[in-house]
Amino acid sequence: MVLIQKMRLQTLIKFLDPIRLTNIGVVKSYSVFPPNHVKPVFRKSEQALLKETGEAEKLAHVPIRPPLDSETSSEFYDPVIAKFTNYIMRDGRKNLARSIIEQTFEKIKRTQLMRYHKASPEERHSIILDPKEILYKAIENVSPVMELIPIKRGGGTYQVPVPLLEKRQKFLGSKWLIKAALDKPGEVRYHDVLAKELIDAANNQGRVVKKKHDLHKQCEANRSYAHFRWT
Repeated sequence: MVLIQKMRLQTLIKFLDPIRLTNIGVVKSYSVFPPNHVKPVFRKSEQALLKETGEAEKLAHVPIRPPLDSETSSEFYDPVIAKFTNYIMRDGRKNLARSIIEQTFEKIKRTQLMRYHKASPEERHSIILDPKEILYKAIENVSPVMELIPIKRGGGTYQVPVPLLEKRQKFLGSKWLIKAALDKPGEVRYHDVLAKELIDAANNQGRVVKKKHDLHKQCEANRSYAHFRWT
C-alpha cells in the first residue's frame, strides 16, 4: 500500500510545474490579480486627460484591478494627505489620525490668516493660506535626495552615500516631520507642534530642514566611499 502511494506521488510530481517544485513546503502570499491587470484610474481629472489623449480607448479592453477602499473619486480625496495620515496612524486608529490632520490644518489656517492680516499689502501675496499647499511645500523642502547606508567591505563598515528614489524621499521627509512633532513638551498639543513644523518647513526653516542639510553634508563628507556601491 505504501509503495502504491509513493508511485502515485511520483506520477503527480512529473506533471507539476518544475518552477513550483521549489516552493513545496514554503508558504507564499500571492496577489489576487495577475500582473497584467493595470491599476485603476479613479480620479475624474485623470480620466478626462486620458480621453483627451486617446489613452482611454487603449484601456477599454485591458483587465483593470478594482480600486482600494481608500481610493475614491471624491473631490476631498488627496493622495498626499491620505499617505501622510497613514504615516501618523498608530495601532490602526485611523479616526484619531484623521482628527489630528484636521486639527493640524485648522491650526495652520488660523496661524496663516493671523500672519496675513498683520502683513503689509506687499507681503500678503507671498503668504500661503491653503493648508494643503503648506503640506506639499513642507514635504518637498524636507525630502532628502541622498542617504547613507552601511556597507561592509574588508572587515569594516562604511557609511556609503546613495541616491534616493522619489518615493523614498517623500517617505523620509514625512517621517521626519512627524517625528519632529513628537519631540514636544507634555503640555503642548501634538497638532499644534505639527502645524508649526509644517509651516517652518514650508518656509524652508526649522529643525527638519536642518536635519536634511546635515544629512547632505554627511553624504558629501563620505563621497570617497561612493564606489563601494558597485564593489
